[in-house]
Amino acid sequence: MTVALSVRGATKRFGAVLALDSVDVEVHYGEVLALLGDNGAGKSTLIKCITGVHRLDEGEIEIDGRPAHIASPAANFYAGREDAVPRWLPRPLRVLRRRAMTDATVDVLDRLQVSLPARSAVVGLMSGGQRQAIAVARAAAFASKVVILDEPTAALGVRESRRVLDLITRLRAEDRAVIVISHALDHVTEVADRAIVMRRGRKVGEEVPSPESQQRIVAMIVGTAA
Repeated sequence: MTVALSVRGATKRFGAVLALDSVDVEVHYGEVLALLGDNGAGKSTLIKCITGVHRLDEGEIEIDGRPAHIASPAANFYAGREDAVPRWLPRPLRVLRRRAMTDATVDVLDRLQVSLPARSAVVGLMSGGQRQAIAVARAAAFASKVVILDEPTAALGVRESRRVLDLITRLRAEDRAVIVISHALDHVTEVADRAIVMRRGRKVGEEVPSPESQQRIVAMIVGTAA
């Protein structure tokens, strides 16, 4: 498989705290990579460096084999993209642009089989699973290469988690590279092709998630692996 994202020697310090210690990670197109570890393991710091929230002190990030210089987090869907509809446009053209954005959004939701009560439904009144599915679809709409999901099934029931896990599987089928941070090993086992375990800012191991490997993964997470 072709490498979509490569992180090499990622190092990040916050004062005297070494949050990332020479971490190497890569994810391929058409692959779901799980990023595992206890709280404080460095997962979120790594993702924030990848997405431009933090700048690496050392190391490099490549997308499609080319150096990536990510200066700020990317916006999702049209939130924060109000400039896509210039205020100086005549009102009929602004309406047409809004219609085009609506059609594009519906196309993404339909392609990923995200079902909603109605196009005009208020997100805040939807179920947790529907809101999370929309959040995943928003990420997929603008992330043409790598989709990063942080605890996508947290606080969801069985049925709602099923909706999100199916969506992750469809993203892989679309040949996206997907990184999932999760504490739910059963979900990781179901959808992830590989799992990388971090502990105290370092990558401590890698496994193919399966019922047989769960014990080894847990041992790496808590630091009892041989």
